[in-house]
Amino acid sequence: MLRFAMMSLLILTLCILSAAADDGEAIVSRFQEYLRIDTVHPKPDYYKAVDFLNSQAKSLSLESQTNEFVKGKPHLLLKWVGSDPTLPAILLNSHTDVVPFEESKWTHHPLHAHMDNQGDIYARGSQDMKCVGMQYLEAIRKLQASGFHPLRSVYLSFVPDEELGGHDGAEKFAESHLFKSLKIGIVLDEGLPSPSKSYRVFYGERSPWWLVIKAKGPPGHGAKLYDHSAIENLLKSIESIRRFRASQFDLLKAGGTAEGDVVSVNMAFLKAGTPSPTGFVMNLQPSEAEAGFDIRIPPNVDSEALERRLVEEWAPAARNMSFEFKRKHSGDPLLTAADDSNLWWRLFGNAVKEAGGRTSKPEVFPASTDARYFRMAGVPAFGFSPISNTPSLLHDHNEYLGKAEYLKGIDVYVSIIKAYASYESKSGSRDEL
Repeated sequence: MLRFAMMSLLILTLCILSAAADDGEAIVSRFQEYLRIDTVHPKPDYYKAVDFLNSQAKSLSLESQTNEFVKGKPHLLLKWVGSDPTLPAILLNSHTDVVPFEESKWTHHPLHAHMDNQGDIYARGSQDMKCVGMQYLEAIRKLQASGFHPLRSVYLSFVPDEELGGHDGAEKFAESHLFKSLKIGIVLDEGLPSPSKSYRVFYGERSPWWLVIKAKGPPGHGAKLYDHSAIENLLKSIESIRRFRASQFDLLKAGGTAEGDVVSVNMAFLKAGTPSPTGFVMNLQPSEAEAGFDIRIPPNVDSEALERRLVEEWAPAARNMSFEFKRKHSGDPLLTAADDSNLWWRLFGNAVKEAGGRTSKPEVFPASTDARYFRMAGVPAFGFSPISNTPSLLHDHNEYLGKAEYLKGIDVYVSIIKAYASYESKSGSRDEL
């Protein structure tokens, strides 16, 4: 009798483990299916992505609406209805588009979502950020299976064009009457992978300056030596900028300073020369030259002082220099409190711990995400991708995410969504927290 009972227990355990394995395979398969949808710029197939996401929403009985704030760029909004519509809702945001890739530089095709023997899934968007969008959905699937019913409504937003600046996606959404009508209390958006065991969380962003510096000078024969040519003027500026960049990079390399706390300056393009049918005219010094820079300014840096440096050192008019901002954030830095004064932060931190994870010191995001548009609308937002023990490969060759890390991240979101959606307060205003 005892032997029979032990055998029955063993068979039951094996069945449970098998069912769990099958469920894990289905979860990963859905992730791979999303990754294989070609939403690569410059021609992302947004409609195919929305169709797939809507099919997932239907399987979860979520409310769905598709809007086009800009024609040809659909925005999908899903809703898990809460039992108390008077309470501020939760918004889980992600973008459907991904950046281009150089296929020849990848070990596996970036749109095949190949999983190798180690369980690493290679695909464009595996980290940035189709993973997070699917983790939202899978977390809700798990919560529903457990019998959980949200007190607060939970919205899932899938926006286009984040990789182009978000102007036709999240920015339009955050400025819309639709967004205002949702009464959102907190937004979660993308973060960055962490190479350590701790998850990274972001409460603000560096402000972007996309700067073009132009130089002019007298043209001349390619064999002639003379002062103040356009190329010479531009090179002086580039050298000045290089020295400043090195000083910031030294702070980062010395340790103790986070990436989001230094000014980053990187040259995006260099343009000069007189074109010819075979390339460039080699015996002519051009009268104009220009260079473009991607500059990111932390909230704690005096941007006015940096702009004076630009005017006086990097592009002085006395040296026939001029400059133009292709993009420049103006106004005060937009930050979300990441301390005990913000209950959304406390709920978040406790939820991650309950899921067996831990967070590192909250950071300023070194680049830009859609979170800034929600902060501009007056709503607190955190950037968070539950990816640990993984190198950050956003926009890089061989972007990948491990199967185990992906599945673990779903459990982290289960804990976060449950904590947020079940929190009950006495106040019905968004300022309750």
